[in-house]
Amino acid sequence: MKITLSNLSVQFETYFSLNSINWEITSDQHWAIVGTNGSGKSALAAILTGAGDIIAGQINGLPKQVAIASFEAQAELIEAELKKDDADLLDVVSVGTPVRELLDQTCVDQLLQQKLIAAFNFEGLLDRGFRKLSSGESRKLMLIRALTSQAQLLILDEPFEGLDANACLYLQQLLKDIAQRTPIIMVLNRLDEIPDFISHIAYVNKAALALEIDTKDDEAMLNLTQLMHLKTTNLSVPAATENQPVISLDNNQPLVRMRQVRVAYGDSVIFSDLDWTIEAGQHWQVTGPNGSGKTCLLNLITGDHPQCYINDIFVFGMQRGNGESIWQIKQHLGYVSSALQWEYRVTVSVRNAIISGFYDSIGIYQQYTDEQKSIADHWLSLLGMSRRADEPFNQLSFGDQRLILIARAMVKHPSLLILDEPCLGLDDLNRQLVLALIEKICEGNKTTVLYVNHRSEDRIQGIQNHLAMT
Repeated sequence: MKITLSNLSVQFETYFSLNSINWEITSDQHWAIVGTNGSGKSALAAILTGAGDIIAGQINGLPKQVAIASFEAQAELIEAELKKDDADLLDVVSVGTPVRELLDQTCVDQLLQQKLIAAFNFEGLLDRGFRKLSSGESRKLMLIRALTSQAQLLILDEPFEGLDANACLYLQQLLKDIAQRTPIIMVLNRLDEIPDFISHIAYVNKAALALEIDTKDDEAMLNLTQLMHLKTTNLSVPAATENQPVISLDNNQPLVRMRQVRVAYGDSVIFSDLDWTIEAGQHWQVTGPNGSGKTCLLNLITGDHPQCYINDIFVFGMQRGNGESIWQIKQHLGYVSSALQWEYRVTVSVRNAIISGFYDSIGIYQQYTDEQKSIADHWLSLLGMSRRADEPFNQLSFGDQRLILIARAMVKHPSLLILDEPCLGLDDLNRQLVLALIEKICEGNKTTVLYVNHRSEDRIQGIQNHLAMT
């Protein structure tokens, strides 16, 4: 068996669609589909049953016998029972088809059915009408029907939901046995519920299949755990210190204002006639090809470009070239770039790398406060990296270093956070991690984000404004 989804886009009702799905499932693979609520993971599983309307691409190799236990399949069975309801005609209260009959409709393995009935404490429900079952009981019925059908492909959406500890243990062992002969697709909200026999993980984000991971890849699994933590945790961006400087801007002053800005080297003009305003709380994405002037633009804001003093540029209420100090700007500015990551080669712990952001230093050269340590630890908790606080920063993976440097830039709650190509050099999984962290920061209301990259498709939830450099 080989199922192939090629550039597949599927419409569900009128309100949701999965887009450009490329996915291959072979008979020796078992998949877990994970993602946040509303990401589309259940819809991706449902495609394998023929659900939805194909609007682009194609799907090949679907087996004829596919069994699914899901909330959607449960709803469909309830709807079918309602359509058979003739209570109005008979002037009686319909209780629906008896449970025993519903189980026998799809059962191929009677012995397994009896074992599941015992494991799920279903003996006393066999003669009850389906309409009299609770939601949890009808869900167990769906599981029994799917598991005893001996289908060629078994799809289970949150199969452990609502089961007691003993039933969970029995189901885990049963699925391990079934996996020896039948491919299994599971939809799960919790990574710690993924059984050992699962060979691959599909991560769904924003109605697209964003990542495919081999469970034998320990580093990828660790990064996926961090990603799911960032996506699902209720933790928010940690607070600033009590004495953090705050810029004083009146309602008419933006964070940054540029008027007719021009950067040129001799006869070579990088850009000209640029008017741009960044208001507080107005997040921006800046895109453009190499050589379009993105880094020049950032350096005009930070003061690291000599031509910032011959242009009409206001930053934090101060006009460039009128005597403002570097510290006056940098105390309200956070900056992360690949260049910073290459420079950060001192031997410090992960925690101290974050704390160094309070001092805009590479490393720690003074005694930090308990409050600063607490804020750094809160950032590590947000990132799902608390247990790594005392590890050397330079021994982290490239992607984890990037996350820590973003936290380092954010500890002082800068008025403006500049992220210069924060995903440069990262694989897809680490890129998703960085984007998830930026989304968390955008959810706050104290720091304005300026996200610079050359891939316009790397959209971030919360960033609504776009400046395209050419």
